[in-house]
Amino acid sequence: MYEIGSLVEMKKPHACTIKATGKKANEWEVVRVGADIKIRCTNCDHIVMMSRHDFERKLKKVLS
Repeated sequence: MYEIGSLVEMKKPHACTIKATGKKANEWEVVRVGADIKIRCTNCDHIVMMSRHDFERKLKKVLS
């Protein structure tokens, strides 16, 4: 599954773009796990917090 420090990919990419490729970033690091999940964009360090239910619906796959 996922734990603190895991890299995950969500169904929708983040609005920020990767400078080298010009593509939208879609890699997030799990920062907090509990009733709520906090994730951080690995490209721009934007933090998003959502309920576990919403997170599991929006999760595409666990990368590591």
